[in-house]
Amino acid sequence: MRQGGRQLDGGACDWLSAFLSRKSFQMTKSFLHVGCGGKTKAGLKGFNTPDWREIRFDIDENVQPDIIGTMTDMAAVGSDSVDAVYSSHNLEHVFPHEVPVVLAEFRRVLKPDGFVVLTCPDLQSVCKVIGEGKLVEPLYVSPAGPISPIDVLYGFRKSMAAGNLYMAHKGGFTIKTLVDSFTSAGFRVCIGGVQAKAYALWVVAFKDHIDEDEARVKAQAYLP
Repeated sequence: MRQGGRQLDGGACDWLSAFLSRKSFQMTKSFLHVGCGGKTKAGLKGFNTPDWREIRFDIDENVQPDIIGTMTDMAAVGSDSVDAVYSSHNLEHVFPHEVPVVLAEFRRVLKPDGFVVLTCPDLQSVCKVIGEGKLVEPLYVSPAGPISPIDVLYGFRKSMAAGNLYMAHKGGFTIKTLVDSFTSAGFRVCIGGVQAKAYALWVVAFKDHIDEDEARVKAQAYLP
């Protein structure tokens, strides 16, 4: 390789290649896709760009994640190592007393300026439908099939009947209790909302302090 008319020796070439490789790697942000199942970043708003490197994390080895583990013990993921955590319909799969443990793990693995994007069922709107006597009637149709209020409360019956008991639900949230959970876990700013037609809650929670207006602008890139 020549630089400025001077021939670089093999050692210098190796060093330069390594440096450029590291610099390129550092320019790519990484996010931990918690409970990824068979999904990849392709369908994830905000993360489906070349700027984001996906690390797939799941308890089920059959979905071939990059890292096998549980949300309550993410020891295989280094502290301050990822720029974001994405979690879709996972937090309801742990018991209420385990929620602080999970959110503490999310916070631990995030870099100081990192954030969590999380969605889960909205029990308040689902229970309103149950109050109308509609327990097993479909709320909406997901890629896996029709979802009824009883599936939201206890877990997707079809998957559990097939032996996938990881799908059992052990807890749930309203928007207030979800935001309160993140605040109690030490997240400094939490932007949350309800996606009514999907009977879902969404939050973007920032590990460290950020101006709230700036947080709202950043959150919009990941909210539905």
